[in-house]
Amino acid sequence: MKLGTRGSALARWQAEWVRDRLATQGVRAEIVVIKTRGDAEVDRPLHELEGKGFFTKEIEDALLDGRIDVAVHSLKDLPTGLPPGLTLGAVPVRHDPREALVNGRSLADLPPGTRVGTSSLRRIAQVRYLRPDLEVVPLRGNVPTRVRKVENHDGLDAALLAIAGLERLGLGGKGAVIDPLDVMPAPGQGALGLEIRANDAATRKSLVPLHDAASADAVAAERALLAALGGGCQAPVAALVAGGRLYGRVTDRDGAAQLTASADIDRAAPQQAGETVARLLLAEGAGTLLAR
Repeated sequence: MKLGTRGSALARWQAEWVRDRLATQGVRAEIVVIKTRGDAEVDRPLHELEGKGFFTKEIEDALLDGRIDVAVHSLKDLPTGLPPGLTLGAVPVRHDPREALVNGRSLADLPPGTRVGTSSLRRIAQVRYLRPDLEVVPLRGNVPTRVRKVENHDGLDAALLAIAGLERLGLGGKGAVIDPLDVMPAPGQGALGLEIRANDAATRKSLVPLHDAASADAVAAERALLAALGGGCQAPVAALVAGGRLYGRVTDRDGAAQLTASADIDRAAPQQAGETVARLLLAEGAGTLLAR
């Protein structure tokens, strides 16, 4: 079995994790590294690039062409609408979806004027809403590079990253976990998505032992919210599943306004919670915020 992945340290870790879990089931797999547009265009924030699927399209093309059998994605990077002929074959057990602050205990503790690095419009908007007195600095690059830039004071004082990425690379001690109701994570954050060809029954069967139903239900609700709002992976839309409820959030990109809503999740139809929260947010004016 061929596993397609990006070439970053985190992406390779994720693909190796999948390969090792498959090995315990007697399935041999090799990793195929594929360079994506998001890896090539690192001079601008992602939300300034046109199109979508910056970290997934080239890998999906390889899947459709038969060059690989499984595309290993960070699920937060995968658009909600998959190309015809492709489907999610499994969602493994999810890691902690929360955000972490590198070089700081919390956003509230940062002195005014602190330079906080991130390239995510969702994070930028929420930081501006909470702390308009902080300076948000564009930050691209892989996880170790971002951490080094903070430690070397290379144009910034702190940075927001997913705790899952830090911990998977043994850097969990570099970041302090942030209350997810302060900075809510991206839909699907902390989860992997194993994408396959829809007609590949053999590969689908091989992935069954890696699938985690609870994780799949949670991300299904979150991704349904994003889809119902018509937002892409770079939209200022956040989501969180906690205590059997889905929380959704849309924040004005300038931090001037923020809307949050929630709904109970029905395990039999988790997508309905996403659609319900999207309707609540749109009724509050989320469409206007997203249009900006």
